[in-house]
Amino acid sequence: MEKINLNGSWVMRSLDGEKSLEASVPGSVMNDLLKHGEIDDPFYRDNERFAYDIASKDYEFSREFLVEENLLHYKNLVLKFEGLDTLSEIKINGKVIAKTNNMHRIYEFNIKPYLVIGKNKLEVTLFSPIQYISAKQKEEKLWGVVDAIEGYPHIRKGHSMFGWDWGPKIPDLGIWRGVSLLAWDTGRIDDVYVTQKHEENEVEVNVRVKVETSNSNDQVNLIVKMTNPSGREETFCMEHILKEEVITFNVTDPQLWWPNNYGEQPLYKIEVITSNEAGVIDQKVLNIGLRTIKVKHEPDQWGKSFEFEVNGLSIFAMGANYIPEDSLLARNSMERTKQLINDCVEANFNMIRVWGGGTYPEDYFFDLCDQKGIIVWQDFMFACSVYDLNDEFRTNVEQEVIDNVKRIRHHASLGIWCGNNEVEEAWVYWGDMPDEDYKHKADYIKLFEFIIPEMLKEIDPQTCYWSSSPSSGGGFNEPRNPNEGDMHYWEVWHGLKPFSEYEKFHFRFCSEFGFQSFPSMKTINTFTEPEDRNIFSHVMENHQKNGAANGKILFYLSENFLYPKDFDSLLYASQLLQAEAIKYGVEHWRRNRGRCMGSLYWQLNDCWPVASWSSLDYFGRWKALHYFAKNFYSPVLMSLREDGSDVEIHLTNDTLASIDTSIEWAIRKNTSEIIAQGTVKSVAKSLSAQQCERLSLGKYVSEENKRDTYLECKLFVKGEQVAVKTLLFTKPKHFSFLNPELTCEVTETTDTFEVAISSQAFAKYIELDLHEADCKFNDNYFDLSAGDVRTITVKKESLSKKLSLDSFKDQVKLRSVYDIA
Repeated sequence: MEKINLNGSWVMRSLDGEKSLEASVPGSVMNDLLKHGEIDDPFYRDNERFAYDIASKDYEFSREFLVEENLLHYKNLVLKFEGLDTLSEIKINGKVIAKTNNMHRIYEFNIKPYLVIGKNKLEVTLFSPIQYISAKQKEEKLWGVVDAIEGYPHIRKGHSMFGWDWGPKIPDLGIWRGVSLLAWDTGRIDDVYVTQKHEENEVEVNVRVKVETSNSNDQVNLIVKMTNPSGREETFCMEHILKEEVITFNVTDPQLWWPNNYGEQPLYKIEVITSNEAGVIDQKVLNIGLRTIKVKHEPDQWGKSFEFEVNGLSIFAMGANYIPEDSLLARNSMERTKQLINDCVEANFNMIRVWGGGTYPEDYFFDLCDQKGIIVWQDFMFACSVYDLNDEFRTNVEQEVIDNVKRIRHHASLGIWCGNNEVEEAWVYWGDMPDEDYKHKADYIKLFEFIIPEMLKEIDPQTCYWSSSPSSGGGFNEPRNPNEGDMHYWEVWHGLKPFSEYEKFHFRFCSEFGFQSFPSMKTINTFTEPEDRNIFSHVMENHQKNGAANGKILFYLSENFLYPKDFDSLLYASQLLQAEAIKYGVEHWRRNRGRCMGSLYWQLNDCWPVASWSSLDYFGRWKALHYFAKNFYSPVLMSLREDGSDVEIHLTNDTLASIDTSIEWAIRKNTSEIIAQGTVKSVAKSLSAQQCERLSLGKYVSEENKRDTYLECKLFVKGEQVAVKTLLFTKPKHFSFLNPELTCEVTETTDTFEVAISSQAFAKYIELDLHEADCKFNDNYFDLSAGDVRTITVKKESLSKKLSLDSFKDQVKLRSVYDIA
């Protein structure tokens, strides 16, 4: 089989103008216009407003390619588009060969009748998604979220491209994935499906191969190889195969794939090759992990469980929700995603939920999750909307499901398919859905509770399907039932409830909850001018898509901190609020391991520089929340819970071994002088959560001294200090912080800078940063008592630019909560 790559340089022009520009494929209209300086950065200030007009036009992409005479001798000549965004008409040599209407599909078209020897012209006209949905919405009004351009549910395009409560209205369009010409006579590999059957100390791997042949007399041979992680290869060969064959490998002493922090991630390579007397025809390579992943949803003493069981082991899912990495999809890259996944691993994630309002990720996203042990909760691309299940829509969506399930299903990291985001709960609870629209309500049941799950029984029966998130099991039956299924909880934030509200609920699996913050000053500087740097300015409010959210941040700030002295201090305080809010919920649920078995906060990343719920901003800078996540998702977690005048000390152990621990506690004044102290010895059993001590502190902490008294607990494992936690007996705004007079000494090793920090009094939320460069610290936003020295490590490879020791010293800056006001 021959493959001609048609990516690279194309020509693009708007159909309402004559000017042509060189374009890149894969790519997009707005990305090419930006590269050529035809438009300004849509993320800068309020330039987003120009995107609507750009996306209201039609565009033509074209290129020429050569066809040699021998190519026309092949029986099959197919033009393959791995991604067209979204409404297109395709021509070969001036003749229309196809039209498309779904950015989530893979398209193949027979073009043999249209090709000629020599130069051939390929033209792709992309039609305005805005014009399309506006016209369709006039014909039939479909409900969707108010933050997006009205009518977006009519089109199979990433919903959030039309705007969301964290994203801009930039409905870009383009040839967003690869294009190629495929030529073959017979023996093309149509499908490879790998299944596993696990027995004790053995795994049966079945490789089902479907091959396209022109007729039953074609002489096609098949080779299937499996190479284990150590490089040992097993080969199975067949001559004169049929159109479908199943090859079985029995793997003894299998090396099992485990989620991050539960074990290693060995991968087995499956190679499938077809050939004939002329040589190799086609080949496919899949990397798989040997594992079982089940979702247990079974009756128990609290209701019904919802927990992921990997290789027979129930794990506590820890992670966040993932959205598209850039509003201009052409700017995504494997390098960027690799950094994102590495940041997840560093923060002790074992799961990512791919939210249903964006796009299905690239193959390399799943490859990276396979390699790093990150389980993927994969939504189908439906979110917060009403859909019209007419015949055309159904056929379109069914093919979308087939394309993506077959592409993704072999990955070790794939843990669950989920029908949609929040559509079921919207019908039941939101109050603005069309309650008497029985047709579309029935359409929901048909699509998400019959059509898609029935398809999955055929094409991926080994992966769990869940009809919606949140849900207690479907059928519009109490999708927010806290005792069954998964839950999205937003009373903290949207409901302005205090952080302590989390403790009222023991959700079985909290797959969405969040709290906003502003990004860092470095990030805000990229899209503002000095006069914009007020959170209620036009530009800052344009980079805040959640309505009154800036006011909500100020509300929570007023509840917890003194009013900040300047804009930068306000940004810092907002990140502290966000980190403390999410920490409060996660620590509570991890203290109740067994009843609750998952925490996925909203959200991991941003698609543009914005105030949002993310823990990593658009440029990948770690907010305080991501540093906190590294600690509250630590496999061994010490958490403190205040109960009146008592404090509970809890240990949660998500490792496979019991751990002997020692906890040194001390009641200290704001000077860090010790009032009382003690030691707690405890054994943290594997995969457990337990209260190991209850400290009665009434005789040490009173109304008179609680504003200048704090509790400090240090956790030791095998004699090594692994964690420090402090607890205030009043809100930070009322605590009598003294000037800690923070100082640091910086030293250098071959690969790192080491920053040793000292304090003259108790310092809370110590933030390290560099004035200009970026880097990652191994810890940040931590507390420090006077007399202690905390050494923070910076790997030189994490620096955004090379720095000498003196330059690094000049750039380091420190602050704590004392510096807010």
